[in-house]
Amino acid sequence: MSEPWDCVIVGAGAAGLFCAGIAGQLGLRVLVIDHAPKVAEKIRISGGGRCNFTNRDAAPANYLGENPHFCRSALARYTPADFIDLLKRYAIPFHEKHKGQLFCDRSAEDVIEMLLAECEAGRVTRWQPCKVLDVRATPTGFEIDTDRGTQSAARVVVATGGLSIPKIGATDFGFRLAKQFGHRVIEPRPALVPLTFDAPTWAAFAPLSGIALEVHIETGSGKKPMRFLEDLLFTHRGLSGPAVLQISSFWQPGQPLRIDLAPGRDVGALLREAKGKSKRQLGNEVAALLPQRLADAWLARADVDASTPMPQTRDKELAALGAALSRWELTPDGSEGWRKAEVTAGGVDTRELNQQSMESKRQPGLHFIGEVVDVTGWLGGYNFQWAWASAAACARAMAGQ
Repeated sequence: MSEPWDCVIVGAGAAGLFCAGIAGQLGLRVLVIDHAPKVAEKIRISGGGRCNFTNRDAAPANYLGENPHFCRSALARYTPADFIDLLKRYAIPFHEKHKGQLFCDRSAEDVIEMLLAECEAGRVTRWQPCKVLDVRATPTGFEIDTDRGTQSAARVVVATGGLSIPKIGATDFGFRLAKQFGHRVIEPRPALVPLTFDAPTWAAFAPLSGIALEVHIETGSGKKPMRFLEDLLFTHRGLSGPAVLQISSFWQPGQPLRIDLAPGRDVGALLREAKGKSKRQLGNEVAALLPQRLADAWLARADVDASTPMPQTRDKELAALGAALSRWELTPDGSEGWRKAEVTAGGVDTRELNQQSMESKRQPGLHFIGEVVDVTGWLGGYNFQWAWASAAACARAMAGQ
């Protein structure tokens, strides 16, 4: 067996590479191991290939988990501004697209190359592809069996990510390892994922695939249901787009969605006003407020004659139409699952981790960072910011800083 490593990091994604680079530059001897043939593939495909690497406005309120305050410390100690400064040092051009979301101007490859350069600066050793077969605690740390032999380390960092997008190598290894060392794992579920509906419910809307519009969408009950103003996208099987990806993290099976298809507008009042001014058909007036195909499908579904001249419509009918458009309620039967989920909700219970160091309270020297932990961000760069922040907290703690 070779000389013990100060740290073995399992996972060469965003959190793993970033943690390795910082730890190496702080003087630790670091080995990164990943079973996938390509490095940081999830970064490569993110943001349409341009990597939504953070959000300027990232704050604890943008994250969910059973222990919602856990993320505060790491996010406060490594901020979006810190990561932006790193990109500037590497002269990586970027832009803000929407609501604080930052993307690379050129390609996600810029972020990957930066992380690899940081690892090189820290003299990090990377084995990829290489499979971890077993991890055992020893009196001095850990032994890690791999398909390149057994290694020993004072610390092990689990940065394996979650279950989302299995085609690029996602596995449950991190969750199995956590359970091996006695950790509770909050049941993982797909998050930031399109939602689906049974065929009879969706029959009238499946032909609308490709239509997009801005909506208010909400789910949940009580005084504070979750609500977002974002773009909605119709698909052959259900609903997608930023609005649905956002709400999917909060949606529970059996819960309805409530959607305002014309946010900020009183459709009933607008139609009644048009009745006194316009001789056009009802379908034309509704199509002035919604995409044409959606307007046609909505009126057909409501069994309303779209060819009715506006002067012949009834106020009661227009009011009912407006109310239905402002509160469309429907219940998904599921989601597109792990193959389309951007991230994993649930994961290693943060009540069993130290929020300063990400270290296990059950097994000294064992750390969990990034998506494998029960911290899930909103859509728009928040999950990458958690990867950077949790990795930085872990690396600095391992180096005694």
